[in-house]
Amino acid sequence: MSLNILSIQSWVAYGHVGNASAIFPLQRLGAEVWGVHTVQFSNHTGYGAWRGQVFGADLVRECVAGIADRGVLPGCDAVLSGYLGSAEIGAAVRDAALTVKAANPKALWCCDPVMGDTGPGIFVRPGIPEFLRDQALPAADIATPNQFELEWLTGQAITSLADAKAAIAALQAKGPRCVLLTSLRTEATGADEIELLAAEGGGFWRLRTPMLPLSVNGAGDAIAALFLFHRLKSGAAKSALEAAASSIFGLLRQTLAAGARELQVVAAQAEITAPTRRFSAEAC
Repeated sequence: MSLNILSIQSWVAYGHVGNASAIFPLQRLGAEVWGVHTVQFSNHTGYGAWRGQVFGADLVRECVAGIADRGVLPGCDAVLSGYLGSAEIGAAVRDAALTVKAANPKALWCCDPVMGDTGPGIFVRPGIPEFLRDQALPAADIATPNQFELEWLTGQAITSLADAKAAIAALQAKGPRCVLLTSLRTEATGADEIELLAAEGGGFWRLRTPMLPLSVNGAGDAIAALFLFHRLKSGAAKSALEAAASSIFGLLRQTLAAGARELQVVAAQAEITAPTRRFSAEAC
């Protein structure tokens, strides 16, 4: 029986970020995805120029209400959320997740708190980071921040593995019981590697992959979707981390080989279901 996932994120016509990065990998793994878009842009904002619109919160609410009218929310296994165009849309997303969880108490909300990154800093509209910290994450079951976002959300600087574990524990204390730190660099991280750290139920698991010399948008959206899927399937953060990290590394490796600026989720789709290189996580 396939999983049903309500994914509420941005959409781009060209390229792969937001729902355009998350939906296809989930479908390739066999999930039914009910996509609701928070924006429709021509391309992602990393190009410096784009066209399109940020949708109003009412559109999100209307789409979710229409899905509810079909009587299918009790069969929804999870809600996945990412980039928010405004804090008002965030409230609509939170309400959608709470509606799904009321219809199916076993459903999970995976909140990717997209707000910024090391280097550019905060890149979302004012009010969104505070909404994510104060209203979204306390109601979420899974969170997938990067290192910059985790530091901002908890007010704790991360320079060591112990710092990262303490920050994750602080975030868990506010709501999400399962956390995937999608990027971790400390003084112990090799110059040519990147670390990921997952935590749930008092356990922590670290995984290292080579750091590839490329910068693409949408990888965080894809790994959040992959981690959610495998966490739903396995019930275990460790195996979800291993499966998601192996697939995203394969996608990034083939993107680098193609010399592409956009994540090659279609051309490299075999990496989604059968990664050519599998990584193992270790308890830490």
